[in-house]
Amino acid sequence: MAEPLVIVGAGGFGRETVEVVKAVNAAHAARHGGPRWDLAGFLDDDPARWGTTVAGTPVVGPVDSVADRPSSRLVVTTVNPRNYTTKRAIVGRLGLDPGRYATLVHPAAVLPASCTLGEGSVVLAGCVATADVTIGAHVALMPQVVLTHDDVLDDYATVGAGVRLAGGVTIGTGAYLGAGCLVREGCRVGPWALVGMGAAVLRDVPAREVWAGVPARFLRTVDLPREVPTP
Repeated sequence: MAEPLVIVGAGGFGRETVEVVKAVNAAHAARHGGPRWDLAGFLDDDPARWGTTVAGTPVVGPVDSVADRPSSRLVVTTVNPRNYTTKRAIVGRLGLDPGRYATLVHPAAVLPASCTLGEGSVVLAGCVATADVTIGAHVALMPQVVLTHDDVLDDYATVGAGVRLAGGVTIGTGAYLGAGCLVREGCRVGPWALVGMGAAVLRDVPAREVWAGVPARFLRTVDLPREVPTP
């Protein structure tokens, strides 16, 4: 029997996550005769969206209404480079057991058995991890991300489309890597740092700093909301 699922956040990444669910269900049905997930819809705090549909999927209520769905699994898909701490804030606000969170991997992604993936993470099509990659909880991997040997992505990290990490890279909690950026082997991007689109990271990026360019350079410091733990 398909397991009930809700998606928190009806934005762009939420809609992309719906497509992951559809692809997973199609693959599961081909092997087992039925879908893996029964998608009830989106939860979103914008009241203008309640009762509407987004990309054919209903918006069934506010985020806190997950309390009315105790048998449902969920994923939080609020991802935005202008405010990339919201996912951490929502997960903290809900206070759910980690087992309530679903982990979704598109069938067209490659994650070998030597790699690990935490609860609540979503992996879009075309992502490739090579060997011994560790991916934490509530991580977002956009299309065509490449993670090579021994990379570590801590919880709440967001990795934009086409990002390439060389071997032994560490991405700290909540860090945001813009689309197409490259990170040299052995480098560390600190917690809640932000790396701009197309940047080339050749040395460590400290926590809470914004870096951009080729090679990447410091631009400014990030002001974190009070509900986000300071590194």
